[in-house]
Amino acid sequence: MNEKETNNNNKKLNGSKPKFNPSYIYIGIAVLFLILSFIDFGGGGNEIGWKKFVTMVRTNDVKKVVVVNKETAEIYLTEDAITSQKYKSVSGNKNSILGNSVNFKMNIGSIDTFQGKLDELQKDKPIEKRLDVEYEKRTDYMSGILSWIIPILLFFGIWFFLFKKASGGGGMGGGSQIFNIGKSKAKIFDKENTKIKVDFKDVAGMEEAKVEIIEIVDFLKNSNKYTRLGGKIPKGVLLVGPPGTGKTLLAKAVAGEANVPFFSMSGSDFVEMFVGVGASRVRDLFKQAKLKSPCIVFIDEIDAIGRARGKNVNFNSNDERENTLNQLLTEMDGFESNSGVIIIAATNRAEILDNALTRAGRFDRQIHVELPDLKERKEIFLVHTKDLKLDNDVKLNLFSKQTPGFSGADIANVCNEAALIAARNEHTKIQKQDFLDAIDRIIGGLEKRHKLISPEEKKTIAFHEGGHATISWLLPYAHPLVKVTIVPRGKALGAAWYMPEERQLTTKEQILDEMCSALGGRASEEINFGKVSTGALNDLEKVTKQAYAMVTYFGMSTKVGNISFYDSSGRGDYSFVKPYSEKVAELIDSEVKKIIDEQYKRAKKILKENAKGLGLLAEKLLEKEVVFAEDLETIFGKRKDSNGQIIKDDEFEENEPIAINKENLEKSLNSDKDEKKEMPDESPEIKPTDS
Repeated sequence: MNEKETNNNNKKLNGSKPKFNPSYIYIGIAVLFLILSFIDFGGGGNEIGWKKFVTMVRTNDVKKVVVVNKETAEIYLTEDAITSQKYKSVSGNKNSILGNSVNFKMNIGSIDTFQGKLDELQKDKPIEKRLDVEYEKRTDYMSGILSWIIPILLFFGIWFFLFKKASGGGGMGGGSQIFNIGKSKAKIFDKENTKIKVDFKDVAGMEEAKVEIIEIVDFLKNSNKYTRLGGKIPKGVLLVGPPGTGKTLLAKAVAGEANVPFFSMSGSDFVEMFVGVGASRVRDLFKQAKLKSPCIVFIDEIDAIGRARGKNVNFNSNDERENTLNQLLTEMDGFESNSGVIIIAATNRAEILDNALTRAGRFDRQIHVELPDLKERKEIFLVHTKDLKLDNDVKLNLFSKQTPGFSGADIANVCNEAALIAARNEHTKIQKQDFLDAIDRIIGGLEKRHKLISPEEKKTIAFHEGGHATISWLLPYAHPLVKVTIVPRGKALGAAWYMPEERQLTTKEQILDEMCSALGGRASEEINFGKVSTGALNDLEKVTKQAYAMVTYFGMSTKVGNISFYDSSGRGDYSFVKPYSEKVAELIDSEVKKIIDEQYKRAKKILKENAKGLGLLAEKLLEKEVVFAEDLETIFGKRKDSNGQIIKDDEFEENEPIAINKENLEKSLNSDKDEKKEMPDESPEIKPTDS
């Protein structure tokens, strides 16, 4: 049995039939009209002119002439003329489906003129031998019918085509008609035909979130295990976290792991320009979900419809989004106990969601998917490098320590960028420097070595970046420096890369040291050149925000006191009243200015005390354009803490396995589970300092 026969048998066994395409009907009708247009329903015959007709009359080859509708003359030849060689081409000519043997046709113009010319032509012949001219009036019913039917069919064909396009395309099924616009647009992934190949092994980090999600899947697989004691299965799970942390990827892993139907839909799919469509789609979605219970419904970016009611700036009395939310609230609360339908939603703006949506009984659980820490970033690097060809000098621990504040999407971008850089440099394998260049590219932007910079500007940039590097090296709580460069990158004319300590809590001393380090560039310019430039714009913006946060959010001002004006709910967007008086506002401004002035004076003092080292660092920057932490250690010595003790740098693990294949990946992930969970604190982000 060949392959073709096997496929045919499989189709018969599966009971599958080829899908009928309505376009075949349109093509058939068009071909039929085309054929009918070429069929002669009248009498056939070739067109001739008056001269040829005269010749035929003079040779007595014409039997009779029939004038039809006072326009056309049908010419019938004699039997002798038809059988002769002269008219062999028209011998037996029967073009008409009616069977008439019209040999020739001729347009006569006017009847009087035609009759006069014919009489003049036959005046020498006897009357009995003259041609007999007959006059007939005929009606072409087929042409009349087609002239009416074709425009009507053409009109309805165009109307039906536009109607189908407006309703979303497709065949004659329910989802393609405009009357079904209220149907749900959710994609259904059943266990038989699912194409999702993502499982929990492809989701690195997020151990706590995966435990919660795995339990949700277990609820559906082994519901009796939880309900036999009287418990109820949670109705909704809300995934909350910053962009790029893997919320949607986690939902895909659930679809790949669960052996139940999985409905996937975006929050924006509910909202249309028609009134009532959103609520109708919510009803249809939950109707389908109940029919396929047990199942999981995933709504991505639920904040598109779940925004707190009454906060719409348009002040619309009949807001379609609110109607959709009301229907969603009704459907979620209308479930019977243990119905086997679980809602999973994802958002990065949980603070703007309606309280009725996040209450217990609807979204019973909130799973926070945060930015990965050091250990989780290593696991993410292992996942995204399993298909990459890595060189032996690639140690992923180094990259995981140099990317604090990176999300999973950022790390995936680093790995892809490293592969592109390696290919651009024609490397056979991705090297360590390719990864470092990729990290620099993502943090600071593309290098612009050909940007025109005057020697004076370059010297200013060198002392500016040198001021940042000097103070960050000498202050105990400032972030440790990785490297300094005066090569333009992105919008920055120079940059300093730091390796922030990963922490959850930040003290006042740490914030002040960071502010002093940020002001080091402006202070260095004033000390060495006696004037300042616009290069400190980014530094001043950062310092101002930090100072206001200290005073108004964290209560780190003695005069303002332990007061915080921070709105953690995020629902004060449309408030027109400040939460403090004008007197307090003046006090806040004075405290902020006082903090910044003190740190600026402190920065100038440190730089004056280390003017020699600052000069050496600036000269090395002008010479090499890039200076690393080892060079600063040579100039200023080892870094010391607040007690004067030398700060020991963390040593990187050199025996780290390289995840080239899936086996190394699983082995590394399993070995990480046995390590201690005591990890450094998390820092929010790493940014280059603009010049």
